[in-house]
Amino acid sequence: MQRHDSLSGVLLDDTALTLDELACACNVEPSWVVRHVEAGVLGDVTVEVTEWRFRSNDLARARRLLHLERDFDANEELAALVLDLADEIRRLRGRLHALGLKS
Repeated sequence: MQRHDSLSGVLLDDTALTLDELACACNVEPSWVVRHVEAGVLGDVTVEVTEWRFRSNDLARARRLLHLERDFDANEELAALVLDLADEIRRLRGRLHALGLKS
């Protein structure tokens, strides 16, 4: 007899996380998130801190930044640069694939 488990959840694209929720999801202090938003690496610095909301792409980016900083002992600037370059490579490969060219 097979067991069928089901999962339920909320799509993060339809739900925005607060500063504290993002920090909790990444297991970091809110000050870590604030530093990265103020550096222009996460979220939108043009709105007031009390109105900051983070989407699923912000959560994924924050986790990748944290991974780079912790696992490779990278400072914040280096981690952001590596992440930006990796994102650009991913975008370019996607364009090559869309054009039917090998990546």
